[in-house]
Amino acid sequence: MIKIYNTLTRTKEDFVPLVENKVSMYVCGPTVYNYIHIGNARSAIAFDVIRRYLEYRGFEVNFVSNFTDVDDKIINRAKEENITPEEVADKYILAFKEDVAKLSVKEANLHPRVLDTMDDIIAFIQVLVEKGWAYEASGDVYFRATKFEGYGQLANKTIDELEVGASGRSGDEAKLKEDPIDFALWKSTKAGEPFWVSPWGNGRPGWHIECSVMATKHLGETIDIHGGGADLEFPHHTNEIAQSEAKTGKKFANYWMHNGFVTVGEAGDKMSKSLGNFVTVHEALEEIDGQLLRFLMSGTHYRRPIKFSETALDEAKTNLDKLKNAYENLTFRQKDLVENLSSDVEKLVELSKIEEDFLASMDDDFNAANGLTVIYELATFMNVYAGQEQVSTGVYEKALNLFTDWLEIFGVSFSQVESEDAELDRLLAEREQARADRNFALADQIRDDLKARGIVIEDTQAGARWKKIK
Repeated sequence: MIKIYNTLTRTKEDFVPLVENKVSMYVCGPTVYNYIHIGNARSAIAFDVIRRYLEYRGFEVNFVSNFTDVDDKIINRAKEENITPEEVADKYILAFKEDVAKLSVKEANLHPRVLDTMDDIIAFIQVLVEKGWAYEASGDVYFRATKFEGYGQLANKTIDELEVGASGRSGDEAKLKEDPIDFALWKSTKAGEPFWVSPWGNGRPGWHIECSVMATKHLGETIDIHGGGADLEFPHHTNEIAQSEAKTGKKFANYWMHNGFVTVGEAGDKMSKSLGNFVTVHEALEEIDGQLLRFLMSGTHYRRPIKFSETALDEAKTNLDKLKNAYENLTFRQKDLVENLSSDVEKLVELSKIEEDFLASMDDDFNAANGLTVIYELATFMNVYAGQEQVSTGVYEKALNLFTDWLEIFGVSFSQVESEDAELDRLLAEREQARADRNFALADQIRDDLKARGIVIEDTQAGARWKKIK
């Protein structure tokens, strides 16, 4: 049984989907006015691991992640670049897809956009107004937050605490609200801004209402999992709960999941655009291999912070190289496979125990760190087994299938790397044949040519192998 830490209840709960063997999952996507930074990528990767593991366990996952393409930041960027807000959104949506693809993040089943959902948003707000949950004030529409029982529970805040925090606010908006913690569902238009016609006048939606509408429209009034960064617990997800449940009268999401922050440098400062210490994925990928960056982001439990630093990257590279080495050690023995060895049962039992440990780790709130520990254990098994005089087909296939399937959950694939190095494998085979034919001059020439290209051949008991050197 998979257990999920539910932010709403602050406990681990058995995961029971609304529909057997199917999962509805909504994860808040980026506001598309710039390239995503490493912190944004952490969320995309964390929930990709969760999605992939659910699929590995046999669930059919309907994964929806939105693009916020109506926002002040987009309007401001449009003015800076002298293009339309929609052109800004289109530009950075394309950039997002290109960047996360290099991080091996699977495409969502659907990426809804606010621009395509405006009629639904207006209709949603109209219901809230008609039911008395929302009110119009000078062209704006606000939600009566204090009327909603349990408002603030997700962020572990009481109404009184929120009232105190909002009491010092001033300005035109504060004067329009019935209560300081009421939040905007619709904002009246300002000069020079794009707008849409509504029953309350020209304007555009507030941020929070957008996700509620897109989630319920595409996944239903109650969904299994709603996820996002820890910074979204309040006010974004708190407000989503209030307005969604006020409108439908039903529970909005059964499980709330939030990933931890990314910190920068050895000091571990939180990465954020507001602090100006962020690194975009676009920039990082110019210097860091996408698979390495993905591996660094995947290897920590999703709720814990990740330190983005040179030290962390070096450690991730060392571990990734160890895993690749284990993959190469075992796949190199493919030519030596034999059927039905006497040790098959013993080794298959050992592999089954390793498999049980992996499932137990990942079933426990998708504990990636513990899951990787088991993968390293499997890698050790593969290294030792590859050194045996005889290699069984059954054990070989079982170990390799587990290894590749589990690494796929973390977005790592060595088979792709191998296909790219097909020429090197061909040259190595030619050298082996030359040695067998006692044509040592040709064998030495191939060895020297590869060395000049930064590739060293190692002659081992199991045969010759190559590796790249700096």
